[in-house]
Amino acid sequence: MKENEFGKKLRELRAERGLSQKELGALFNVCNQTVSFWETGSREPDLDTLKKLAEFFDISSDYFLGLQEY
Repeated sequence: MKENEFGKKLRELRAERGLSQKELGALFNVCNQTVSFWETGSREPDLDTLKKLAEFFDISSDYFLGLQEY
């Protein structure tokens, strides 16, 4: 994913929902540090998790990848 496009968008979407990293992590069975890694670009979610995140936020996974606008 280019220049942590995913992390920036995830952070924005999470904030719009009023969720902490810990709360989002609990919803996806990962620790808050994993969410932090995703947001900073240290790590990226696997494809299954990316799909679940897109479904949760009711967006296209292409939005996370920077291929489509919100």
